[in-house]
Amino acid sequence: MFVVGLELEVGQLQKMAKTAVMVSNVGIVFPFSLGVTMALFLYSRYAAPGTSFTSFALFMGISLSITAFPVLARILKDRGIEKTFLGTTAIACAAVDDVTAWIILAFVIAIAHSTSLSSTIFGVGMVFVYVGLMFFVVRPILPRLLDSGEKEADTPSVGAVVAVLLLVLTSGLATELIGVHVLFGAFIAGVIMPQRHAFREHVAVRLQHFSALFLLPIFFAFSGLRTSIGLLDKPSAWLVCFIIIGVATIGKLGGTMLAGRLTGMGWNDAFSLGALMNTRGLVELVALNIGYDLGILPPRIFTMMVLMALVTTLLTGPLMNLAGRIKGRAAANAPLA
Repeated sequence: MFVVGLELEVGQLQKMAKTAVMVSNVGIVFPFSLGVTMALFLYSRYAAPGTSFTSFALFMGISLSITAFPVLARILKDRGIEKTFLGTTAIACAAVDDVTAWIILAFVIAIAHSTSLSSTIFGVGMVFVYVGLMFFVVRPILPRLLDSGEKEADTPSVGAVVAVLLLVLTSGLATELIGVHVLFGAFIAGVIMPQRHAFREHVAVRLQHFSALFLLPIFFAFSGLRTSIGLLDKPSAWLVCFIIIGVATIGKLGGTMLAGRLTGMGWNDAFSLGALMNTRGLVELVALNIGYDLGILPPRIFTMMVLMALVTTLLTGPLMNLAGRIKGRAAANAPLA
């Protein structure tokens, strides 16, 4: 999650702030509302015993709202469209989406951990204090402390990389102590890293090889062990699973597409943007495992949500191909000037 935050370049958002904020916020609010509404029908049958409706509904909402920034960036790069208008818009929207979704998730976790109204207010307040300290106190002094250099070609020293690791662990410990998951601290630590491209790339390469080759396969295996398809042993359970997949797709793809159209994009580009933002992948699995660990998502609904994450991610390629064929057909049928 630190590398996910590290790959977010907040400076890019200034170029497309209006479009990114509007599209990403609609792309969060719409599926979030659908998820909360869906929780009304699922709570009595699928929620874990002792779980409050508020925690269950909020977690269902945020689970349907997440976009996997790393997966989306890889899809754009593989297709060679990361520098196009669609690619840069998708990157900006996904960046805003990731930051917003993880902050909301932090609030949901704080609410889930609370036992009274006063503890809820205290937990949410501590999240605000933590984020404020990281962005307005720690972030301004990081370039000097980490010696990130004044030139783009400069790379951090070994000592600076060690300092980064210490910051990640300290940030994770801080969020764990205030009642928010440790991964939120790691994510924010990545977001506030110095904006120097060479610095971020160097740190990412140093850490990503280990995390991608060693930690990530363990995480996927761990998630797979928790996913039990055998729990979906009735047609009604599979029906609920398909409904979750449909609602998640309609919420994220549909909401993003409509918002993109309202900002002036053509229908084809808006549809492509919606298909890209519907990619959930790794980040969704991280959020679902947090819900599982907190006892909010029992094994059956956890399995359904994992299948939803996999299906919506796998749909991205075919939907992008469909948009490309429609665009090519429209170009071929267009009258010559």
